[in-house]
Amino acid sequence: MSRQATGGSEFGDGGHPVRYDRDESEPPSVAAATAIADYRGEDVHDASVRLYEYVDPEALDALFADRYDGRRRGDGEVRFTVGSATVVVRPDSVHVYPAD
Repeated sequence: MSRQATGGSEFGDGGHPVRYDRDESEPPSVAAATAIADYRGEDVHDASVRLYEYVDPEALDALFADRYDGRRRGDGEVRFTVGSATVVVRPDSVHVYPAD
């Protein structure tokens, strides 16, 4: 897992664009919650935003889980809005940036 700010300006919720690269062992829902907290400058354990208020964490994890036969799924993405931020979850990363 690695975190990378992609800009230095302050936006809306006090956040800055964030790219969070997740480990294969980390569920996408955990990566998304962590990236959102990073965007807002918060610790994920004390975050003011609860992921389940915006997307079903179990469904998000299932969308990116390997197929029943063990094959990896394609390179799709899930996109949703949290406050004034857009969250984009991909198989290996999460991006959070100001919504348009």
